[in-house]
Amino acid sequence: MRSALSLSCSACDRTYDEWAWRCDCGAPLDFESRFGPEEVGTDPPESWADTRAGLWSFHDLLPVDSRVSLGEGLTPLVDAPDWSAAFKLEYVFPTGSFKDRGATVTLSLAAELGVDRVVEDSSGNAGASIATYAARAGIDAEIYVPASVKPAKRRTIERTGATVVPVNGSREDVTAACVDAVEQSSTSPPSQARGDAVDSGGAWYASHAWNPAFFAGTATFAYEVCAQRDWDAPDAVVAPLGHGTLFLGAYRGFRDLYDLGWIDQMPRLLGAQAAGYAPIAAELHGSEAVGTNDVADGIQIREPVRKSQILDAIDATDGDAIALSSAAVERELDALHRRGFYVEPTSAVAPAALGVYRERGVVAPDDDVVVPLTGSGLKLS
Repeated sequence: MRSALSLSCSACDRTYDEWAWRCDCGAPLDFESRFGPEEVGTDPPESWADTRAGLWSFHDLLPVDSRVSLGEGLTPLVDAPDWSAAFKLEYVFPTGSFKDRGATVTLSLAAELGVDRVVEDSSGNAGASIATYAARAGIDAEIYVPASVKPAKRRTIERTGATVVPVNGSREDVTAACVDAVEQSSTSPPSQARGDAVDSGGAWYASHAWNPAFFAGTATFAYEVCAQRDWDAPDAVVAPLGHGTLFLGAYRGFRDLYDLGWIDQMPRLLGAQAAGYAPIAAELHGSEAVGTNDVADGIQIREPVRKSQILDAIDATDGDAIALSSAAVERELDALHRRGFYVEPTSAVAPAALGVYRERGVVAPDDDVVVPLTGSGLKLS
């Protein structure tokens, strides 16, 4: 493996030189800084010219070699004149969502560590992605989902051969049940669960919210955006915001490129949350009485485990976060479908938020904006 798996805690600065998904203090872990101009050069890599590698074109910026891939990445960046923005079509990934960015890196790491079984909790897209890439790797997968998960997403998971575990209750209840399963099956103490301690009866937590490899994968969104724009970063990126999987990945990716000197500015990061599930917007603006958004099921997260990191990213980029109602998302979804963007409801949150940001003067009329469309409409049924 190219990396020594050096991990650091996001809260207490403790470091680990072997695999862990959570610090002993309970906070998430991240890969320590592992590259600089001396490792990857002062100019963007020539490997980008070989598009057959997909997002793995940026292998020098990733913590593990490609072992489990389906050709993911290089999603189109297209003009969207009705929104005065560019849309990055993240819904054209192999499983129909941007979560494949994180899954390919996470399962590549699992394969490198010799993991036999992965466990994940998800409202649908992340579970489908982890299950699909686990199948590609020949690794067993167990996916905990809300009992109310959309049938199409459940079928996608089941057809990979993964075990689906439906859980009644809130999205947080699903995570709690999954974490309990990981801790009970691990051969190490719960607070010190290590990938290298997993045997055929253990469970390796391939979480899109906790696992640092997943965020290393979603950082490739920023690498691709800048490469497709000839290394000119946009003024702003408006993205859905639940656990912050794409939002934080984008922040880290843009920060990597800025630190390397490959781009001249950091984009403002503007989050779009679902009303009733908007802890970041509430932290910034107080409670906004716009009801509960039951349409954008992919971001119905009341307690994101990386909340402090999300707030730090917003502060560092002069960003923001707002909450959107069901009605606003449904209107935007219809508009997207009429313009040829066949996406699922959660994908409509960010374009809808862009309109609100413009109305409030947060985004200027001439700002250069990129919006990811994160999930396919083929998952609607």
